Amino acid sequence: MIKRIFITATNTNIGKTYATKLLMGQFSKMGYRVGVIKPIETGVETNPADATELLDLLKKTNPEAHELTLKDVVPICFKLPAAPYIANHANNIDLAPVHTAIAKQEKISDILLIEGAGGLFVPIDRDMMMIDLIERLEAKTLLVSHCRLGCINDTLLSRYALKKREIKHYWTLNCHDNDTDFSLISEPFFKEKFPGFTILKQDIEKVALKLLSLFEK
Repeated sequence: MIKRIFITATNTNIGKTYATKLLMGQFSKMGYRVGVIKPIETGVETNPADATELLDLLKKTNPEAHELTLKDVVPICFKLPAAPYIANHANNIDLAPVHTAIAKQEKISDILLIEGAGGLFVPIDRDMMMIDLIERLEAKTLLVSHCRLGCINDTLLSRYALKKREIKHYWTLNCHDNDTDFSLISEPFFKEKFPGFTILKQDIEKVALKLLSLFEK
């Protein structure tokens, strides 16, 4: 059965696309046919930047994806770089194109990576937020957090929300080269409370394996 993994983060500009690309490469290396979709992308003037990167990598990692187009990766786009609710002027969003794209990709995939927009409580329309979409798609989830000051609070809040909804998930940290204070201001807490926590880039194989374990009964 197809494995759906939703990639979310504690906020915007945390590294969801980066994480998605790393997972595409890792799962492909492990022998899986990987599909990828970003249901909604905002801030699109002409071509969706994130989806273009994802489609290029998809065609390199999954030979069966050679005929896919940008619409198959990002079925819904808006020009304004804001939450979909705002970018679509508070109108309800028809998710039919998303389900069509998912069905198309799942025919050629073992694992489908679904990249969200912003964090868990980004409003999609009047009736739905990003965390609701995760539930609707019945996906396991990767939560990506940052390593800057505030990452403890951001990580715990997002994990609390996922647990409250009983969404199976794994979390990891995406540290940047300039996060030099992490070892002093945040890492001691994570080491005590979450021994064995992972850093996305250096532990990508472990992250992938942890995600796969979420599908075990």
